Amino acid sequence: MSTWVIGIGCRRGVSVEQIHAAVLAALGTRPLASVRTLASIDGKQDETALLEFAARHGLPLQFFSKQSIAQVETSASERVQALLGIDGVCEPCALLASRNGWIIVPKTVTGGVTVAIAEDDPRQQTDNERTS
Repeated sequence: MSTWVIGIGCRRGVSVEQIHAAVLAALGTRPLASVRTLASIDGKQDETALLEFAARHGLPLQFFSKQSIAQVETSASERVQALLGIDGVCEPCALLASRNGWIIVPKTVTGGVTVAIAEDDPRQQTDNERTS
């Protein structure tokens, strides 16, 4: 059963290979097959590499607004604070897309791509998905 959510933040114009490398680095020995969904900030809805990575692996991609992300407490990135006015992208997005979950892999940075992994709370039923 898929129980992980991957939050992804990236610089504009990264390649799908860069996203792939960052996701695999964050997953380590965990199988990509256990990932339920990907999540990012709504400003990345047109980020080709992100869309292509999701499509290539048949994973849904959820996007969250800055307002939603700002309400999630995570470790702050000065760069993201300066650019977007929020503490981070990958960790809060992973948490927002999870089912009442928690971070199991904190933010990792690989070649311009940030990745964090959240695990769903196993007690959360699939039919009561939280909506953004």
